Amino acid sequence: MSGVSVQAAAPGISARQVFQWLSYLQYPALLVAFGYAARPLFNGMDGMLDAYNSALLYAGVGVGMSSLQDPRKTQNTMSRKVWEDPRKGGVMLWVLAIQALLPIVLGLLGVALASNTTLAQLALGLVAFGLGMIGLLKTAIEMREHHRLDKKSLRSTATALEAGA
Repeated sequence: MSGVSVQAAAPGISARQVFQWLSYLQYPALLVAFGYAARPLFNGMDGMLDAYNSALLYAGVGVGMSSLQDPRKTQNTMSRKVWEDPRKGGVMLWVLAIQALLPIVLGLLGVALASNTTLAQLALGLVAFGLGMIGLLKTAIEMREHHRLDKKSLRSTATALEAGA
């Protein structure tokens, strides 16, 4: 057997950095979701439920992509202040948990009780959005663990923008 060494495709670029870059795909997905949400306003509300279903699906993907970001860095000063404060961080986790679980529960109930296919599809869009929010909740939990001032030693608390990431 020959001794073949496995090298990284691009030395100097970590997997964490690649996922951080991929997390920026959330913005185009959210723009597409906004486009679908606004479309019925310009079409006399024709195809509203289908458009909102697509908006929920793209929003779920976009929010889910945000979970790929590096939880060791905050995106801005306000985010850093929330995650550093144990009370504000705890409140934010509860808000995110409700925002994640409520669409899933309502979507599953909607699928079970839907009287037609279009409403069932809209309910599945709600489930997809809730699943994306679960990914965001996971990242928020990790961010809170990394940034809480009462649980960490005094380290640099630069935001991602300040650190040049």
